Amino acid sequence: MAPKNKENSSSANKKKRQMSEDEDGEDYRRRRDRNNQAVKRSRVKSKLRTQQTLERVNQLKTENELLEEKIKMLTKELGFLKDLFLAHAGSSQHSVNFQELDLNTLLAEDSKSEELAKGATKL
Repeated sequence: MAPKNKENSSSANKKKRQMSEDEDGEDYRRRRDRNNQAVKRSRVKSKLRTQQTLERVNQLKTENELLEEKIKMLTKELGFLKDLFLAHAGSSQHSVNFQELDLNTLLAEDSKSEELAKGATKL
């Protein structure tokens, strides 16, 4: 009778090991699936952050260009006002010769810059 008990106990151990291996395989598969889903979510988030960063870079480039144009316009205006002041301060009768000044061109450039600045704020 002892041999029969050994056979019965060894086959029971085999069944336990087989069930344990199946459970381990299912557990492993479940963990791998969860990890794969986490990796996909992480990659989607990363792509979204990259896209948002690129959009922000483009927005800042546009804003920078508009600000550079404004700097040019203000520099011209400052030069004009300096010349006007020097002409006024240098004359004994406080008269200024406006015929040499091209005010229409300066005003046109100013209005273009204002339109560009308004377009940048809409972005």
